Amino acid sequence: MRKLLVVIGLIIPLMFSAAQESDIAEHVTEAADAVASASWIQPLLAEDLITGPLEELDFIHRLGIAFAIIAGQALLIWLIWFLFKRLNKRLESAGKEKIKPFFIHKFRLLTAKQVVKVIEVFLRLLKYLITAVQLFLTIPIVFSLFTATKNLASVLFGYILNPVRDIAFGAVGFIPNLFKIIIIVIIMRYILKGIKFFANQIEMGKLKIPHFYTEWAAPTYRILQVLLWAFTFALVYPYLPGSDSRAFQGVSVFIGIIFSIGSTSAIGNLVAGLVITYMRPFKIGDRVKINELTGFIVEKNLMVVRLKTHKNEYVTFPNLVILNSSTVNYNTSSDEDEEGLIIFAEVTFGYSTPWQTVHDILISAALSTEHVQKRPKPFVLQTKLDDFYACYQINCYTKDVEKIPKIYTLLYENIQSRFAEAGLDMTSAHYRVITKN
Repeated sequence: MRKLLVVIGLIIPLMFSAAQESDIAEHVTEAADAVASASWIQPLLAEDLITGPLEELDFIHRLGIAFAIIAGQALLIWLIWFLFKRLNKRLESAGKEKIKPFFIHKFRLLTAKQVVKVIEVFLRLLKYLITAVQLFLTIPIVFSLFTATKNLASVLFGYILNPVRDIAFGAVGFIPNLFKIIIIVIIMRYILKGIKFFANQIEMGKLKIPHFYTEWAAPTYRILQVLLWAFTFALVYPYLPGSDSRAFQGVSVFIGIIFSIGSTSAIGNLVAGLVITYMRPFKIGDRVKINELTGFIVEKNLMVVRLKTHKNEYVTFPNLVILNSSTVNYNTSSDEDEEGLIIFAEVTFGYSTPWQTVHDILISAALSTEHVQKRPKPFVLQTKLDDFYACYQINCYTKDVEKIPKIYTLLYENIQSRFAEAGLDMTSAHYRVITKN
């Protein structure tokens, strides 16, 4: 507040020196005339404020009027700042109890303390704005009281009011284009609503299009949404204020270059996400194997795929990685029209044990395992004939893909139990030849 009063106080010697120094006053007058000759505010200040009874007053009386105006405005500014100070203290004391947090759709955007801070900042800005308006009105009026500085009043008004006038006239001239933009946006919104309605119908299975799968509905809608909004921006662009200026076009090109350089990987993942969506290698909930990691698909979007392993580990794969890797989907074998996924286990026995006995025990163990299908029936393959033993592989079908680790555990337990009941030892002899020099 003291600094503000000092600034106002400096106006007085400035006016006095400007009025006394005739040479400086002449130069100021010439400069002001050159700037304000075409100003629309010149008739308002240079003539209206000086004509009438003020022309008959001498310099001392005009200086007294200037003092009175400055003193009145200083008192008014002090009173306004005092009121704002009292208001801030009242806000600090009672605001924490009366002001509640700010929510948007059950989401707390600001706490009560943050709301109080926002109000304090708003009041501070309002205080400065009112003070600036008072100074803006006071200084030109005081300058217009003196012949040597009267043209400075119109210049000061012109510096502020001419840009405001240009902005106001530009805003009024922009109204027809604004209506065109609003109409284009409204039409595009209703087109998107219609597309979204059909996409929802396809996704829920109420509308069926040949060779168009339900999981394609949501990504196809998002693609069309992006394309239509881009088309809308192309239609709206010519109606934006300043769109034909080189500065506006230069900024647009610069932003486009930065976006294209900085988002190469992101765009690659986006394109890969679209390819994966329409390839349909898996869907949410499928058990898959990607890069030697096996788990369930828990999230799939246009950028990444998230996998949850059997150990509750979440692994994120960029879509480019998935597109360049081999993917094994175990769920495709468990569809309604499929026989089921084949799981297998291998055991080895010496040649003294008849292979028919081993086959029977393995098939019996598989049939007694929970979640293993009785039809198709389990079968045994002999995969190896070693020097000292034969390798037997039991294969059985299941459609409970999400329980694979449990099924393997049960299968191994049953195999051990069945061979133990038959009195057969599952260990196989291994021989190693060691030569000494």
